Amino acid sequence: MSTPPPSHHDAEEYRPSNEQVAVLLDHAAAELRSQFRGVFDEETIHHVVSDTYRELAATARVHAHLTTLATRYARERLTDIAQHQGVPVSSTPEVLFVCVHNAGRSQMAAALLHHHAQGKVAVRSAGSAPAETVNPAVVEVMNELGLDLSQEFPKKLTTDAVEAADVVITMGCGDACPVFPGKRYLDWELDDPAGQGVDAVRPIRDDIDQRVRALLAELVPETAQ
Repeated sequence: MSTPPPSHHDAEEYRPSNEQVAVLLDHAAAELRSQFRGVFDEETIHHVVSDTYRELAATARVHAHLTTLATRYARERLTDIAQHQGVPVSSTPEVLFVCVHNAGRSQMAAALLHHHAQGKVAVRSAGSAPAETVNPAVVEVMNELGLDLSQEFPKKLTTDAVEAADVVITMGCGDACPVFPGKRYLDWELDDPAGQGVDAVRPIRDDIDQRVRALLAELVPETAQ
């Protein structure tokens, strides 16, 4: 008899069995195979999906939707690897926002650019020492704009992600990225929202929003208003 999906109140306690995880990861790998057919073999895709799941599960507090998050992150990693190998799977410009914990400034920047670009720019964010969760105050101020970060999670910065990006932006947090020729590197000096309440985080959000709009106008001039 299969285990029923967790209800909202017990989602934090829910943990799928090893057998359930194996089935879910098989489904996730199958979902990605069509997108990367001719780029990666089945074994490579399954390895990246499984490795991503293990990495997230090591620090996750909630496991109910972890395979969904792992699939999303694995898709990003496979895209990065493909582009690093000279096999682009997207023709849109790609921006990578980097901050140590990937829990505040870089998450806001990625969400705002994704919102304003409407698919005209590929957007990622990551950090060298990702936190467990996105800053709650950041989630709240972004929700005020109708942008839901409650399902987002901090991600580990990889060399492949930097190599795949056209523009790499650090957020004034001291994180360092590998330097590759042909990339545009920027550093935005921004206040740190860590430990701040929503009243202090709103101006940081608005500062990032102005910078994101200016960047988008450079990358995709027809979006300028």
